[in-house]
Amino acid sequence: MKTLTLLRHAKSSWKQPDLTDFDRPLNDRGQTDAPETGRRLARRGFKPTRIISSPAVRARATAEAVADALGFPRAEIAWEPHIYEASSDRLLAVLRAQPDDADNLLLVGHNPGMTQFANALADDRLDNIPTAGAYTLRLPVAHWRDAAYGSGSRIAYDTPKNPDAD
Repeated sequence: MKTLTLLRHAKSSWKQPDLTDFDRPLNDRGQTDAPETGRRLARRGFKPTRIISSPAVRARATAEAVADALGFPRAEIAWEPHIYEASSDRLLAVLRAQPDDADNLLLVGHNPGMTQFANALADDRLDNIPTAGAYTLRLPVAHWRDAAYGSGSRIAYDTPKNPDAD
C-alpha cells in the first residue's frame, strides 16, 4: 500500500502585477496557513518519506513551511517542474515515476490539476481543494508505476479553515 497526500499551495499574493504567475509569492494568509497545514499533518502522525513539489515560488514556500513543521529536511524536497500547471494525466505520470521506497508521498501543486487528480484517483467528488488544503488517500499498489485512476480511497481531507481538525 502507498499513501499519497495532495497539497495545494497556500494563498498567493497578487500585489505585484508585474510578476509572472510562476513567481508569485505567498501572501500573509498563505504564510500562516502553510505551516498550520504542516502542524495538522504532524498531529495526524503524517511522516512523508518523500516530498515532491512544483518549483513555482508559492508552491516552494508552501512545501518548505510544511516540511519544517513535519521535521522533513528542506534539502530533500524534490522540485519537479512538470507539476506546475499540470493536468491529471501529467500528475499521474509524475506519481508513477516516484521511487518505490517512498511509501508516504507528499505532492505539492496547483489547481485545477490537484482537485481533478484527487477526484480521478479516488473517484471522489470534490469541487475544489482550497489553498493549503491537504487531501490524503491510500493506493492499493506496491509500486507507484501501478497507480491508477479510481483505485484510491480517501483517508483524510483537511483545510486550515476546518475547525474540526485533529
